[in-house]
Amino acid sequence: MQLTVQGKQMDVGDALRTHVSDKLEDINNKYFNRAIDATVTLAPEGHAFTKTHISIRVGKDIMVMSDAVESDPYVSFDTAAEKVAKQLRRYKKMLRDHHARMEETPEAEIMKARDYVLATTGPEAEEQDNEANEDGDYPHGDNPVVIADMVTNIQTMTVSEAVMRLDLSGQNALMFRNPHHNGLNMVYRREDGNVGWVDPEGNH
Repeated sequence: MQLTVQGKQMDVGDALRTHVSDKLEDINNKYFNRAIDATVTLAPEGHAFTKTHISIRVGKDIMVMSDAVESDPYVSFDTAAEKVAKQLRRYKKMLRDHHARMEETPEAEIMKARDYVLATTGPEAEEQDNEANEDGDYPHGDNPVVIADMVTNIQTMTVSEAVMRLDLSGQNALMFRNPHHNGLNMVYRREDGNVGWVDPEGNH
């Protein structure tokens, strides 16, 4: 597993780097043993706290992420690492099965899509707001300001696999192709903490 440990506005000493490396290797060996790479970022949070963000890629487009804020950098990392371990423990069997199936999935079955980041705050959004006319119309029609444009993969997976990926990554929503009818579906995080599932009627 390729590991990157970095500090933002703080120095990460050799002792902490070794602690991070040993802990993540133990977690990887215990629960999955297929992690490709991991990034750990530590940064000051407030006056006396440290925030740790862990991002681990454990397979084709499968990310595990966690965050923790504690007063001590070691405790902050350990708390975030325990969240990762809990997630991997919860999905251990499903990850194995999912990994084996995704490795056998032909590239042609993966739908390519554009992933746009739209400006709702910042200078770009303010400029467009200032240019809006009295009716609320914008100079570019219905097209909002695009500040990032990427290529993403929409993969075929079951609803339970999509929920797993949503939970592991900490994302708010995930689009996927449902193998039962080959149509597009979406799972998303609800405000009550549960997961919603959108399955358009036209898919059936």
